Amino acid sequence: MEAIQTDQAPLAIGPYSQAIKTNGFVFLSGQIPLVPETMQVIEGDIQAQTDRVFANIAAVLVAAGSSLDRVVKTTVFLADMNDFTAMNEIYARYFGDHRPARSTVQAARLPRDVRVEIEVIALA
Repeated sequence: MEAIQTDQAPLAIGPYSQAIKTNGFVFLSGQIPLVPETMQVIEGDIQAQTDRVFANIAAVLVAAGSSLDRVVKTTVFLADMNDFTAMNEIYARYFGDHRPARSTVQAARLPRDVRVEIEVIALA
């Protein structure tokens, strides 16, 4: 197993890795809308937060030698399921015609009270 670390995405805020690369897969920890340089939550609505999350995900995938077009599974955690449609617009923009498997759940509370957290599994 190889731990993946890049300063192009937020540093882990706990005892975990940004991602683990093993057996041809990359398992990303959940990404929240933190700006890597400041480690502060980006200001804005669910779409701004989702956009920042995907920028963070893309950076970790690149560091692992992968990319968004190699994602096989996503899990989306929303603070409010009423944000689903707005989040989904940004989600679709990042994946285009690529359609990974996905689960979406409403969480009672997310780290730093953000509106969205997304984790992915990708081919290495």
